[in-house]
Amino acid sequence: MQKGVGLGALSRNSKHSQLYASHGERLQRSHADKLSTQLSVFQAALIEFSRTHAKDIRSNPLFRAEFARMCTAIGVDPLASSSNKKGGSFWAETLGTSVNDFYFELAVRVVEVCRRSRDENGGLIAVAEVRDRIEKLDERIGGGASGVSEDDILRAVESLKPLGSGFTVIELGRRQMIRSVPKELNTDQSTVMEAIQVLGFVTHSMLRDNLSWDRARVQTVIDDLLSDSLVWVDSQAEEKEYWAPTFIGNIGK
Repeated sequence: MQKGVGLGALSRNSKHSQLYASHGERLQRSHADKLSTQLSVFQAALIEFSRTHAKDIRSNPLFRAEFARMCTAIGVDPLASSSNKKGGSFWAETLGTSVNDFYFELAVRVVEVCRRSRDENGGLIAVAEVRDRIEKLDERIGGGASGVSEDDILRAVESLKPLGSGFTVIELGRRQMIRSVPKELNTDQSTVMEAIQVLGFVTHSMLRDNLSWDRARVQTVIDDLLSDSLVWVDSQAEEKEYWAPTFIGNIGK
């Protein structure tokens, strides 16, 4: 006869299950309390670090990027999070308003660069090109470099999201691009644009041979990209070549 069979065994098993569940809950609470304490310590250390190195954070783009990554690692949004009950921005509280102002002012400049270049590129411009244009403008106006990094540009675009501005960052091949128009690229358009980022240009025959697309499909996607000014055509080549304006602007750099 097997031991542990019957109502008594079921009752004992039920008590054991309850004990295991209760022990598990206590462990979870203990771990949560420890993590909360550790997080508070990290945040306090981060605030002290930001006050000590405030000047470097404001002036050095690499230092600023690393500080922002530290904030993200412990769940602090440098531009939006509140670290006190008043609801103030974390950076504004610890560094004054200058860092917040830096990103919001940079966002305005990014918008202006995208707006001015829209006729050239159809509203799709590389993050690196936006940075270069801002830096060149600063050099002309003030005689020095702006100290703006690509990471700063990306964070500035991120700060525009709550405004519903329609500015987004997309990946095309290995390049990060800012799209400043609400229209999204369809799958075929994205494929062609990625190919241009790698090859520099595409032709009808290249797309047909490498993607196994028929003539009508190739013609449709090229016509759509041309109508949106996302590609330019070189009619002087033996076969028409279709280039991205951003790629043309970077030839020889």
